[in-house]
Amino acid sequence: MSYFDAASGAPLHPVARQALMASLDEGWADPARLYREGRRARLLLDAAREAAAEAVGCRPDELVFTSSGTRAVHSGIAGALAGRRRVGRHLIVSAVEHSSVLHSADVHEADGGAVRQVAVDRMGVVSASSYAAALRPDTALACLQSANHEVGSEQPVGAVAELCREAGVPLLVDAAQSLGWGRVAGDWSLLTASAHKWGGPSGVGLLVVRKGVRFAAQGPVDERESGRAAGFENLPAIVAAAASLRAVRAEAAQEAVRLRELTERIRARVPESVSDVEVVGDPVRRLPGIVTFSCLYVDGETLLHELDRAGFSVSSGSSCTSSTLTPSHVLKAMGVLSEGNVRVSLPLGTPEEDVERFLAVLPGAVAAVREKLGAPAPAPAPAPATSVREDVLVVDALGKRCPIPVIELAKVIGDVPVGGTVRVLSDDEAARLDIPAWCEMRGQQYVGEEPADRGTAYLVRRVS
Repeated sequence: MSYFDAASGAPLHPVARQALMASLDEGWADPARLYREGRRARLLLDAAREAAAEAVGCRPDELVFTSSGTRAVHSGIAGALAGRRRVGRHLIVSAVEHSSVLHSADVHEADGGAVRQVAVDRMGVVSASSYAAALRPDTALACLQSANHEVGSEQPVGAVAELCREAGVPLLVDAAQSLGWGRVAGDWSLLTASAHKWGGPSGVGLLVVRKGVRFAAQGPVDERESGRAAGFENLPAIVAAAASLRAVRAEAAQEAVRLRELTERIRARVPESVSDVEVVGDPVRRLPGIVTFSCLYVDGETLLHELDRAGFSVSSGSSCTSSTLTPSHVLKAMGVLSEGNVRVSLPLGTPEEDVERFLAVLPGAVAAVREKLGAPAPAPAPAPATSVREDVLVVDALGKRCPIPVIELAKVIGDVPVGGTVRVLSDDEAARLDIPAWCEMRGQQYVGEEPADRGTAYLVRRVS
């Protein structure tokens, strides 16, 4: 079995396992106590904090350990907003932030705060100028991930941090995906991360608040972790998290080169072996181990099951893998195809032969899913245009979920003359993203959408 979902959770690093077992014997006591066992536990906690702070590039007294990366995000955003309440209640986030950031933004907005969501380009990247335009006199906090968790694109954190610093606005960076590869550049103010992303144990997060940043921890006061993370510290897991972070950093430079070559191989060869595929994310400024692509006419959940049976564990941002049947907010913000989405995120040490086997298995898996769904065969070269009429052909895809509306569109586009229009009726939220993406991939014109008695009508004009 080949595990290709390290962006969700990396396998436990051998160093983390060793540190965890050792600290279970040495670090069980309360580090706040003054007796011998407590002092020993305190030494372990202080050493772990210093190691983590060195990896982050901050002072040890600026870093606290939380019960998860999500908790670090929630606590960091809430504390920073509360600390700057007198300045205002305006929060800036990017459209592709992790759900933990967006959920915090929703809570803030429900409580009367204002939220500005900054758009991204088709690579999933914000521009520094868009953050500059979003800044207001009442902006209390800005948030920006260091690299995207679904497509791997790196964000211009340094440039955004400089703009925020000039405006006197703190910037919180979610570094969960990138911290194992290196420090986050720029003069940021707050930083969060999660140990299970770099091979540490789950249940350990990092929250860094730079000195001078106004911060008011929310919730009941607790004497633990400078009052910013309530509850008894999970010391064995904390020690293992810090030890594994140091270990993966020692391997990072060499592994980055190797994994980047493997993901470049996937990016290049998947479109060659599988028709109607869109590789998404920035091809250059991206994390070494992540590559994401979407396949037309494919049910994402079915494809993941096919790959699982073939021995590959991958992830997906397809709407078909979600109980809400809505596409990934990241892919939606990027305006790229969401159906049949596959995210491959390689853990450290992934053998080259595993990637080669994946590339050999994928075409058959995609073909099997398309056959089950009755997808159209790859289109032949278009015939010369012979007539132009405003004929309209209606496709009723109401009640059908992705990728069926797009499949039905593909089957009938040849039935209208060049210049004719297909009107697709759909109540599937993913159609709003996937039909325009299909048009771009197939060289047809997406006219737009209009209300219908049920669902929405999507208009597509045949160009060739």
